[in-house]
Amino acid sequence: MTLSAAIRTGDVAQLPGKRDEDWRWTDLRGLIRVLPPPSPEVSGEVGDGPFGPAELTIVNGRLRGDTAALVVPAGETRTVRLRFVSASEATSHGAHLAVELGEGARLTLLESHEGRAADYVADAVLTIGVGKDAALERIVLTNDDPGAVTVSTAIVTLGYGARLSQTVLAGGAKRQRIETRVEHPGHGAQVRLDGAYLLAAQRHADLTSVVTHDGVGGVTDQLAKGVVRDQARGVFQGRIVVAEGADKTDARMGHHALILSDRAEVDAKPELEIYADDVACAHGNTVGALDEDALFYIRQRGVPEPEARALLTEAFVGEVVERIEHEGAREAAAAWVAARLGG
Repeated sequence: MTLSAAIRTGDVAQLPGKRDEDWRWTDLRGLIRVLPPPSPEVSGEVGDGPFGPAELTIVNGRLRGDTAALVVPAGETRTVRLRFVSASEATSHGAHLAVELGEGARLTLLESHEGRAADYVADAVLTIGVGKDAALERIVLTNDDPGAVTVSTAIVTLGYGARLSQTVLAGGAKRQRIETRVEHPGHGAQVRLDGAYLLAAQRHADLTSVVTHDGVGGVTDQLAKGVVRDQARGVFQGRIVVAEGADKTDARMGHHALILSDRAEVDAKPELEIYADDVACAHGNTVGALDEDALFYIRQRGVPEPEARALLTEAFVGEVVERIEHEGAREAAAAWVAARLGG
């Protein structure tokens, strides 16, 4: 049961709900009783995205131009700006894009999800193949409407010696879920899977990931941080599976969140499933408030309390931003964080 299937068939019974373990905190079936009508085609200009002019733009589920897939041939290096734009109020649409990296290819994918209308339902699926010794850095920024329901799913398959570096920055919506599923072959492949959610008002964001180690000697390093205030709700679900025979796996996961108001909520479920011997795996999870001692220390130096809180919060999230390798994307991510904290 997926949002993709529900949009395709018009059948709300295809929506995942709270009886599905992986969706119990992001219930779509209980929220959507009737799907909005299909989104129309939009032919006008939609401007630039947060990363600048885009090479690939998908508006209301339709990919503009003649490209059916994003392919980086073996040995080539590219930077591509990819935009998913929802531009029609109270409508629904789905999109799918295939991304393929040949052996030894390098791709920096600057991806944005943008709401230019209200109350839409949007689903996006990326199927990504990263060839042997290839490298993908994917940075995702979301700017969805507060009344929207959105799901973005990336299904990633790695070759031997491949490298995936991902950073997701989620601003939330009425319901927003960003899911990543990685088939990890081991054999020198490396994964960095980072994310941050900054939520206010009644926004909801769900960062869900599953990394399955199927071979010997793979590395996964995952860091997620969240900040929620007002009546917002953040969800983190991270699962790392080490299959039988995937010895010498090195997998580490951390999730840390700040709750800045009494009515905000964070639900976290970090998981390790280990069926192999001789592995180094660990996970950690903390949820709390700002450090009052650090806040006092800054205020003693004449910094007003709102500014002091913003500085501490920005430093907390900054660890995720600083791990972004692409300089321009790192600057765009820092601006995204500053804008939300300033708000």
